[in-house]
Amino acid sequence: MKDKIFSEKQQGLMKNLFGMTSKTSSRTEIIAGITTFITMAYILIIIPLTISEPYAIMGDGAMAEKVANASFIGTCLAAFVGTFLVSIYAKLPFALAPGMGLSAFLAYTVILGMGYTYNQALVIVFISGILFIFLTAIGLREAIIDAIPTSIKNAMTPGIGLFITIIGLKSAGIIVGNDATLLAMVDFSKWSDPNIDTTLVKSALIAFIGLIIIGVLNYKNIRGSILIGIVITTIIGIPLGLTNIEAFDFNIEVKFKDFFDVSFFNLDFRSLFSGGDIFRNLFTIFMLVISFSLVHMFDSLGTLLGASKQGNMLDENGNVKNLRKALMSDAIATSIGALIGTSTVTTVVESSAGIAEGGRSGLTSFTTAMLFLLALVFAPFVNIIPLAATAPALIYVGILMMSNIKDVDFSNPTDVIPAFITITFMPFTYSIANGIAMGLISYCLLKAFSGKVKEISPLTAIIAMIFVLRYFCITTG
Repeated sequence: MKDKIFSEKQQGLMKNLFGMTSKTSSRTEIIAGITTFITMAYILIIIPLTISEPYAIMGDGAMAEKVANASFIGTCLAAFVGTFLVSIYAKLPFALAPGMGLSAFLAYTVILGMGYTYNQALVIVFISGILFIFLTAIGLREAIIDAIPTSIKNAMTPGIGLFITIIGLKSAGIIVGNDATLLAMVDFSKWSDPNIDTTLVKSALIAFIGLIIIGVLNYKNIRGSILIGIVITTIIGIPLGLTNIEAFDFNIEVKFKDFFDVSFFNLDFRSLFSGGDIFRNLFTIFMLVISFSLVHMFDSLGTLLGASKQGNMLDENGNVKNLRKALMSDAIATSIGALIGTSTVTTVVESSAGIAEGGRSGLTSFTTAMLFLLALVFAPFVNIIPLAATAPALIYVGILMMSNIKDVDFSNPTDVIPAFITITFMPFTYSIANGIAMGLISYCLLKAFSGKVKEISPLTAIIAMIFVLRYFCITTG
């Protein structure tokens, strides 16, 4: 593919540095990186608010603001470090950032529910990151991938497709909560009712329009269709009040002050491991580390496998290229992220949006990494993009990933039931890790009681039992 941005000599450098091939171009990769960033930029708002909310709930507004400012800086830097490592070390188009589910677990279960402080909780995240570095270095994480049955691996891509689709539908306001049916569709008939707040209905309408735009652009084979769709939808949202172009806050000095005061290399090891029943305390910490580690591991593995399969980036053996380097990148980023004030860093599902735009090398993730670094200063410009504009991108990528449902074998109940559980539990429990975990547990039970124990590898059984232990010993909040 001809590259119109860089010279032939520069293209050679790009190949060595980012693993680019003749099948893609710098323009495509850069657009893909921008698309990934814009699609996931909402975490710059959500993660700091989530981590700081326990202090707001407890009535400590001053501390809540400090933690929010500190974790904002930590989130930007951790996402930059992790994604940058993936770009030049693993040479893959994936983005890394603090996971929303793990951040919620840190905030509502560990801090609010169990009474640990912010700085104590970061110690637990740090330990899980160090554990991950060790497990990756000895190749255990790759062995765990090999232990995942084929039926569950085949279910991961459509499962993740449904997962990011429901994220998009929820972000857009197309689906809403309902006491009677759990979920319902927004009432479009109220889009112009002057007596109610119609923001949600307008958001849903704009997102639906955005999905149509992306679909038409893709049908016409227009490059950058997802990014173009996001931009057009953002513009449409201005007169409707969804794109808040006045929402700027350049108070970066205060954010950095709180960052250095509250979170920068400020882990509280001493108080975490002292006081009370030492054995009970150590057991609780151990189970929390296991909880973070399991969710982190299977969130990352699921995304890497699912998105790589969708983008035809698997090798001849069906494995993710440079997998160990990708896993090491998120392990290192998690440890660094904990040291600078944020939750577990994981490979995010929004990477699929960039891959759908044609991202295939480290240049995609390098572009995303640089944008996270710039976000330290230019976050207000990023934050004006409404969720209604990024939601269609997630929904469209979910549609693409669902095509892999054809790889699921429906002829054998002991294979298809775990596959179906994997697919459905991902969106309906809002967790990739839960989908894989319940798939593995059901797989072991079905094979065991069907007289097919020999089909269960020892490592598969061990992983399933660890998940059972985790579910029974630690609440998910």
